[in-house]
Amino acid sequence: MAPGVSALGSLVAVLYDAQAFKFGNFVLKSGLSSPVYIDLRGIVSRPRLLSQIAEILFQSAQDAGIRFDSVCGVPYTALPLATVICSTHEIPMLIRRKETKNYGTKKLVEGAVNPGETCLIIEDVVTSGSSVLETVEVLQKEGLKVTDAIVLLDREQGGKDMLRAHGIRLHSVCTVSKVLEILEQQKKINPEMVERVKRFIQENVFVAANPNGSLPSLNGSLPSVKKAPKELSFGARAELPSTHPLASKLLRLMQKKETNLCLSADISESRELLQLADVLGPSICMLKTHVDILNDFTLDVMKELTTLAERHDFLIFEDRKFADIGNTVKKQYEGGVFKIASWADLVNAHVVPGSGVVKGLREVGLPLHRGCLLVAEMSSAGSLATGNYTEAVVRMAEEHPEFVVGFISGSRVSMKPEFLHLTPGVQLEAGGDNLGQQYSSPQEVIGKRGSDIIIVGRGITTSANRLEAAEMFKMQIPGPHHQRFCSSRVDLRPGNPHF
Repeated sequence: MAPGVSALGSLVAVLYDAQAFKFGNFVLKSGLSSPVYIDLRGIVSRPRLLSQIAEILFQSAQDAGIRFDSVCGVPYTALPLATVICSTHEIPMLIRRKETKNYGTKKLVEGAVNPGETCLIIEDVVTSGSSVLETVEVLQKEGLKVTDAIVLLDREQGGKDMLRAHGIRLHSVCTVSKVLEILEQQKKINPEMVERVKRFIQENVFVAANPNGSLPSLNGSLPSVKKAPKELSFGARAELPSTHPLASKLLRLMQKKETNLCLSADISESRELLQLADVLGPSICMLKTHVDILNDFTLDVMKELTTLAERHDFLIFEDRKFADIGNTVKKQYEGGVFKIASWADLVNAHVVPGSGVVKGLREVGLPLHRGCLLVAEMSSAGSLATGNYTEAVVRMAEEHPEFVVGFISGSRVSMKPEFLHLTPGVQLEAGGDNLGQQYSSPQEVIGKRGSDIIIVGRGITTSANRLEAAEMFKMQIPGPHHQRFCSSRVDLRPGNPHF
């Protein structure tokens, strides 16, 4: 049987004593500042508690009348729970890897997979439902049926509706509301904290991304969401200890100037480039160059450009897209005709050559306090930068945070607030050109896909009044997302477990 009222109260008390529930001010993985932090990873060091929770989850499935042939725990905290369930009740277990091995069988799912059978998913905590959906997608690709998921705690932030929209029934042992009620009754938290957490939950129902966003859409349908989540402001993200100094500088100037506009200055004449930088500099946070299309390039021109960047407070981003072995990109970045490292704050790179491309650029850029953006997605039709490739890009960025500051992408590909997301191909109206470029609106890119900076080229450079066009793009931030420019601070005390 699933726990009764008294048994549930005892379980919540034990979890509280095990520090699974913390109250205060915490920055979550999503970047949200939250009054509650839930961390069940510590139960693996408490065998009796681990077994107790596993049995409660199993009995919840039995009480719900769920029929299943195997069990799969969502990586990683739910894996030991699924292991205990399967070992105790002699049920076949499947393990879903977070990434494919680059050796051996290269499987994403380990265990005896029998297409057509039904697999039950086990999870510890559900917020948006995205982790469960990712596991569902992997299992379904193996030919398995997935109809139900059992979770210990539902944070009540849209996950149940999200899963229902994808045909998955979520069965929870407990909800955050019930946890608050029990802890208040037990005098472990005060009524003020209860109200703070309830208000946070109500105001931060998870907004699902569209199919081009960071969450998978298994059947194309997405649940309606009543309220958008609050986000850390650019200034607050700049203060995070894990944010790269160059990213911090950019975030601060974005907040100060109230702009997230990057001008894509694909200009072939130096005089025009400098005029653009001078006129539009106050309206932008960054100017993107393609230096190799300048017909009259000289290093003196780039010195003038850096002077304008200092005067108008914007960064220079050379859209070089390095894509060679480390030794070669090092020479391309440092030397040659362009000497890019001497004047560009940021460059970007493809990860096709492997981590050597980042290491080569880092050797040159790190001593100069430069940074790099990795190309995770592209705005051109038929781009191969999708799926596993994009995931590999994110992993590489996480392995080199001392030099990589973010991504060129069509959507938010990482939930870590220290990484920036820049999206090219932005026009006031969606569309495309005859060479495969696909345009998205600022509302789509910022409001739905979660990007930070919009990269605009022809929407400004082909306008009769370029300054007016730039100001028009600058004002296109969807209403709820203006809070990104608001001043706010985050809790950086040692007690914050996020750090």
